[in-house]
Amino acid sequence: MEYEAVIGLETHVQLKTKSKMWCGCANEFGAAPNSNVCPVCLGLPGVLPVANEAGLRQTALAGLLLNCEVSRYAKFDRKNYFYPDAPKNYQITQFDKPSTQRGFVDFEFQGGMARVCITRAHLEEDVGKNIHFDRQSGVDFNRAGVPLLEIVSEPDITSPDMAYEYLNALKDILVYGGISDCDMEKGMVRCDVNVSVRPKGAKEMGAKIEIKNMNSFSGARRALEYEIPRQIEAVKKGEKLRQETRRWDDAAGITEVMRTKEQAHDYRYFPEPDLMPFTPDDAWIAAVQKCVVELPLARKQRFMRDYQLPAPDAQTFVWDVPLGGYFETVVKGAKNPKGAANWVINNLRAKLTETQTTLADLKFKPEALNELVGLVDSGKISSKIAQEVFTEMFASGDAPAAIVEKKGLAQVSDTGAIEKFCDEAIAANPKSAADFKAGNANALNFLKGQVMKASKGKANPALVGEILERKIKA
Repeated sequence: MEYEAVIGLETHVQLKTKSKMWCGCANEFGAAPNSNVCPVCLGLPGVLPVANEAGLRQTALAGLLLNCEVSRYAKFDRKNYFYPDAPKNYQITQFDKPSTQRGFVDFEFQGGMARVCITRAHLEEDVGKNIHFDRQSGVDFNRAGVPLLEIVSEPDITSPDMAYEYLNALKDILVYGGISDCDMEKGMVRCDVNVSVRPKGAKEMGAKIEIKNMNSFSGARRALEYEIPRQIEAVKKGEKLRQETRRWDDAAGITEVMRTKEQAHDYRYFPEPDLMPFTPDDAWIAAVQKCVVELPLARKQRFMRDYQLPAPDAQTFVWDVPLGGYFETVVKGAKNPKGAANWVINNLRAKLTETQTTLADLKFKPEALNELVGLVDSGKISSKIAQEVFTEMFASGDAPAAIVEKKGLAQVSDTGAIEKFCDEAIAANPKSAADFKAGNANALNFLKGQVMKASKGKANPALVGEILERKIKA
């Protein structure tokens, strides 16, 4: 019997706010332990939380970017548990009335498109961080109270690779929208996996196994690559799987039991008495909607559709938004968008890296690159000469046509002049001419190189090839 996996993901993302969710303490990474704390985020008696509006806005914006419905009535709840890193012994979160719900993420997968539906994306607060030393442990509460978005997917994921691609697509959306920097090394993104197996085609779900302690997307994929075969093998042996929570040991490459359903916590949710329900009006939601940006997948598809760019070029402009924006200023009215893209991606980007400058530092206008492409396409200059022109225009800011005129770089298309160069190349390399005549095509390329060298790169390469071939075969 064949079995299939059913996978759902819970992704926790720190929001990009200046301060924490319920107090004015800084939301920053790398500060001295327990330096960004106050009575509110430490949960001392008599304090009252006040919601950070930036956190509320970013939650709603994230919901819109994930195609979710933004609720007109959301409330906060207390989720009670007793861990050393939870200073209040409860977490302020959203339970039955989340800020956003019922959305989806579309992404490329295995040459096509895939969709994972989002159950909810709700706002809560982060906890502190346990730090273990040789003989003792400590808790850093700097992170406690940082706004956290929990994004819960439907069990639409069917493989470790699909989970990996979904997580990357989700990260790209959140970074694009300015919701979070999603730096996993700083703990800004964490993921829990829920996975079960069942006979292929069955409707009933198997026992849900939750996997924790994955500190990277590749770790989540590796955990699933281990756990799915483990569950299938157990079922085939007649074992009855039970709902449980397991931890991922990245070094050993295995999952281990943490607790079973019988040991599961009763969180005793109840409405947070110190916070009013959040009821955004039309004007507030409209203001958030103005912050919605073009998503990475939509941007890639538009670059491919509007500029006829191949997928790798379009993806480059997705990864590097400023470079893509610059390309769009270059390509206005361009006859050869692909040629312009080549110069932006291959030449301009390399030159910026080499000189440690930015697009804002460029001395030439965007239309100059389009002009350079036109000079090559028209045959006025060769590709080799164009490289020289580009270097000069990058340094001086002069227009390409002016540089060509000033330095006398125009391509030679005069057949008489080119024939003279060809005669000299054939006379100086009789063996290469004989080799080509005998059927060695590479010999012609050598001779073309000699002509281009003699003409200082100005000869029209197409004409050079035609004339050489005619003369040798005559």
